[in-house]
Amino acid sequence: MRFRAYGKRRYVTLGSTADGWTEKKATEELQNVLADVRRGIWREPAVEQSSAEPKPELTFHEFASDWFAARENEWRESTRLDYRWQLSNHLLPFFARHKLREITVAEVDRYRETKVRDGKLSAESINKTITRLGQILDVADERELISRNPVRVNPRNRKLRAAKPDRTYLDRAVQVSALLDAAGELDREARPDRRGIGRRTILATLALGGLRIGELCALRRRDVDLTVPCLHIRDAKTAAGVREVVIVPALVDELSSYLANREKSEPDDHVFATSSGKPRDKDNIRNRVLRTAVKRANQRLAERDEAPLPEGLTLHSLRRTFASILIALGDDPAYVMAQIGHTDPNLTLKLYAKAMRRGEGETTALQVLVNGADWAQLGTNSVSETDGPKPEVVEHRENHDPEGEELDGRGWFRTSDLSRVRRALSR
Repeated sequence: MRFRAYGKRRYVTLGSTADGWTEKKATEELQNVLADVRRGIWREPAVEQSSAEPKPELTFHEFASDWFAARENEWRESTRLDYRWQLSNHLLPFFARHKLREITVAEVDRYRETKVRDGKLSAESINKTITRLGQILDVADERELISRNPVRVNPRNRKLRAAKPDRTYLDRAVQVSALLDAAGELDREARPDRRGIGRRTILATLALGGLRIGELCALRRRDVDLTVPCLHIRDAKTAAGVREVVIVPALVDELSSYLANREKSEPDDHVFATSSGKPRDKDNIRNRVLRTAVKRANQRLAERDEAPLPEGLTLHSLRRTFASILIALGDDPAYVMAQIGHTDPNLTLKLYAKAMRRGEGETTALQVLVNGADWAQLGTNSVSETDGPKPEVVEHRENHDPEGEELDGRGWFRTSDLSRVRRALSR
């Protein structure tokens, strides 16, 4: 039996089934004991005190190692490596020999102060290691190996005040177009054995499809349906990440052209694969695709006396760009959440609903961008920066005769209206 009496946790062993004990009988005995505790007449059995052997106390090293080994198969490889690094390089060197009960609020604070003095980790990284410590001690608390989790005692006081990261993204249509055009140039200039990388298509899928880099690397040919059109995200970071992403017309064009030039097109083939058929590595995409495309784009923008792309642009910045485009074009936050695979609307709006710069003609430029109508014009001159006429949004006509008469009663629709595009595609 496990219960609390007189301010302490108590453990009493009743016996085994060979002694006649059953779950029902044990439950009845527990109720009797609790009644005695309420009356103040319960006393801990003397026999248990004399016969029970104290269990050896686990050190943090022992417990954390068991915790890691029991869960590492549940994590993605990147998560496993990150947690191992936090434990091996930071938590264990400090807490390894601590008994679990010796990890107090004061010791957690001392660990934090030690890391600050070392000056090797940012405040955000120190906080992540403290979060991991709290996660491990949560299990120790559940197993009643400690009286309380010190990290959970006013957790704000256990962590440092970390500066909010500067979350970059492309905030104008001309910037997205400049990046994709630069990637296209690199594709054309590449050696014959490197032209199949699909730099432009990779960056377009991130910026106009909102995929995480891991989702893009895991994407297979059967996941790309250009008839609906949508991307089936099956290998995602979270359960909410398993989703169907509606492909905007510009991305349909990019993927159609890219896949048409692929030698292999089996359903299980990775869309973005190496020459040996293996999925591309995210680090390779970051270093060989994004960075080189950003460098080329900035060269071209400088030639036109235009501002360079934002500093610190990452692969995840393109995911924010996608969500920001949808928000700027008036899509409902719930739809944006579904497209990027979020369940928390606050997270979506806080991190991804960046207001695109909407100067004169910027909304029209975004509409042209997602519909793939005039990449060249976007790549050479922003709508908001030209005195010439605004680019005409292409009108697609459905079910009409040569004279332009409407046959279905719905009339024509503009591809610039994304919500109407989705409705038309669903028919």
